[in-house]
Amino acid sequence: MLPRRIRSLLFAPAVRPDLLRKMPATGADAMVIDLEDATPPDAKEAGRTELRSAVADLHGQIPIFARINDASTPWHHDDLDSLPDGLDAIVVPKLETIGGLDALQRGLEARGLDVPIVGGIETGLGVADARMLLAHPAVAAGYFGAEDFVADMGGVRTSSNHEVAFARAQVALAARLAEIPIMDMITADFTDDERCRRECEQARQIGYGGKLCIHPAQVAIANDAFTPSSEEVERAHRLLTAYEDGKARGVASIAFDGHMVDEPVAAQARRVIALAEG
Repeated sequence: MLPRRIRSLLFAPAVRPDLLRKMPATGADAMVIDLEDATPPDAKEAGRTELRSAVADLHGQIPIFARINDASTPWHHDDLDSLPDGLDAIVVPKLETIGGLDALQRGLEARGLDVPIVGGIETGLGVADARMLLAHPAVAAGYFGAEDFVADMGGVRTSSNHEVAFARAQVALAARLAEIPIMDMITADFTDDERCRRECEQARQIGYGGKLCIHPAQVAIANDAFTPSSEEVERAHRLLTAYEDGKARGVASIAFDGHMVDEPVAAQARRVIALAEG
């Protein structure tokens, strides 16, 4: 079962048991034991062994997800066979087709696994069909993967993020229509706190609810950015009080702090309060 909110989803290689055991102390909303990119091809089996051990040791301390290799790889089925009880979700990279998701769902059912899927939208085809993919009944949450997307497109990755602006917004829109949580791309330079903070703020502005983190230092930044400040919450309460007073007088649009407020603005204020309450 997924947490009610995921502001920070912290990844660690399956082959680093020392890092995995430290994850509950990081403050992350959930952790990901990564069997995919962070685990080398010759260490996949060792990673699966560590996955089972970590889930047994850490169950109940923090929500635990496992990222498996996608169906185009030779490791996919062995990953599915190795998934232990106690996982809160599996993270599936590079979603591209409904047929692939159907096959994955059948594979999980055949193994007696009832676990939600966090789907990665990180290729050109995935972005193009994101609305259908994220609306699949097996998908409980999603994320946008900028690095793989740019590699697939043959583009150039920059700190400006101009090259992923359309795709990033497209994925957020698809998740909104599917009514599932969506998480933003990684900040690959984990030493650049300012870039991480800026990307979190931008992501929240376009509808993301959290961020993929690759270093514990990014967790606090993400948690803070995706939690409304006390000032935001206080203003939202004042705005809603003024708006409801206006409606009681038969006025559907009011002036508040020099701005026009009507129902769409009030809806934004309600969301701020809901986010603050978790």
